Amino acid sequence: MKRLLKLTSSTPAVQRVMASLDYDEVTAFLGEWGPYQLSIFILLSLSIVPNGYSGMAMVFLADTPDFHCRSPHLNGSAANASQAEVESGARDTTSGCEQRVNGSSEPCVSGWEYSTERYHNTVVTEWDLVCGDAWKVPFTLSIFFVGVLSGSFISGELSDRFGRKTVLFATMATQLVCSLLQVVSVSWEMFAIFFCLTGFGQNSNYMAAFVLGSELLGKNLRLAFSVLGVCVFYAVGYALLPLFAYYLRSWRILLTALSLPALLYIPLWWFIPESPRWLLSKGRVQEAEDIIRAAARKNGITPPEVIFKDSELIKSESKSSGVSYTYMDLIRTPKMRSVTLLNSVVWFTITISYFGLCLSTPNMNGDPYLNCLFSALTEVAAYVLTWLLINVVPRRALITGPLLSGGLVLLLIPAVPPDYGSVTVALAMVGKLGVTAAFSVLYISTAEQFPTVVRGMGMGICSMCSKIGSTISPFFPYFGHYDQVLPYILMGVLTLIAGLLSILMPETRGIPLPEAISQVQSLNWCCGWCRNRRRTEKTHEGLTTKM
Repeated sequence: MKRLLKLTSSTPAVQRVMASLDYDEVTAFLGEWGPYQLSIFILLSLSIVPNGYSGMAMVFLADTPDFHCRSPHLNGSAANASQAEVESGARDTTSGCEQRVNGSSEPCVSGWEYSTERYHNTVVTEWDLVCGDAWKVPFTLSIFFVGVLSGSFISGELSDRFGRKTVLFATMATQLVCSLLQVVSVSWEMFAIFFCLTGFGQNSNYMAAFVLGSELLGKNLRLAFSVLGVCVFYAVGYALLPLFAYYLRSWRILLTALSLPALLYIPLWWFIPESPRWLLSKGRVQEAEDIIRAAARKNGITPPEVIFKDSELIKSESKSSGVSYTYMDLIRTPKMRSVTLLNSVVWFTITISYFGLCLSTPNMNGDPYLNCLFSALTEVAAYVLTWLLINVVPRRALITGPLLSGGLVLLLIPAVPPDYGSVTVALAMVGKLGVTAAFSVLYISTAEQFPTVVRGMGMGICSMCSKIGSTISPFFPYFGHYDQVLPYILMGVLTLIAGLLSILMPETRGIPLPEAISQVQSLNWCCGWCRNRRRTEKTHEGLTTKM
């Protein structure tokens, strides 16, 4: 759920519109759930599907098959002598990166031979990204996340300037074009550059779809769209990846097959409307009314003669324009500084664990295709479970409990004997379930902790920390080449740290959203008894002073 509530109230234009009129009340005649809302819910959720596999495809595109040094091409007596050396043990391959010749180690001067048992070819075999160049594999995915980070900075401004719908389809086109250019790459450098641009389009597309759905759907449907729509369909896309990869074992063919379905989204341009809220913020009232009237017809409802009255659209903005807030306000007061720092650290650490577990499926025991599928289905289960519990269980419990249990489960993996590979996979999936469920609730809890006046900036900082964590995460599975359980130890420790820190978060379920910085809650530094005692002492001191 990575990536959820950032832009709903973050842009100044939307904040001005919402300050001047209650859009939900004006459009309440549409009803909460009808053919119009159903079509928006499904179509925007479907647009999220490619995002589930665009980055994770590197799990198969850049997997490293078994390899060994290629023997020099010899002929005649030299070949016979080489064969004799191999048979006598004087010459043998001791590792994939060097070979022993007459008792001494030498580098693989003639290149490498790769196993084709699982893949016909991968990015690794295409450009020999092994041994001294093995670092390029996780670095390629880090470059992708750098593009994602850039998209998180720029897409919001583009969406505010050019419209949610325009940015949605423009970034989907960016994803398609850059992915196809990756297919015809002639070098690793070319592949990496266009992968970075694909990451930019992926994140921008994701956020544009989320914001558009949040603004088109009613307030009671937004939570359902965030969890059951955006997150579940993201996981569905993730689940499609191993199915494609199982039947398409060549990286160019696989990437082509994953890219071309984007062409199916072109007709959606005529079915997905622009956000009326954004149109109102730009003064395009008539266009906004036309969209609402079309929605009313689709729902079989007769709209009022005038939907958006001028008196409602043009109101004094003295409340919102009197004070200008900056990022410095996120650390200006002790309470605000504590909330900002705590959430930033938790977002950073939990993202490393989430993507680290997603990218570790090839390192797990058993079939990598099944492991990836289990990982995706685990996400679906986590999101559905979150949806069922989020309205009845405190936010902090839904974050702390899964993180602590998930971290402990991951730390059990080193104790599993090597012969029990299925147990290792099961424990990793349980850990992934906890991390994913906590992450989905973290988006909602964080948005509820920041006050309205700086909520957009606060979510932006947390999102930036999250993207930095995702940029680092590809190197954690890479450590598995040296020690198979080391990534799980590192991710288990990080998950436990995030769980322990989340105990400090203030509870937000059932509490009105803070509007001003003065309304921000204190962190949960101690037990409720301590807080009540401190509150009683302060009250007593106040009464004593008055007397």
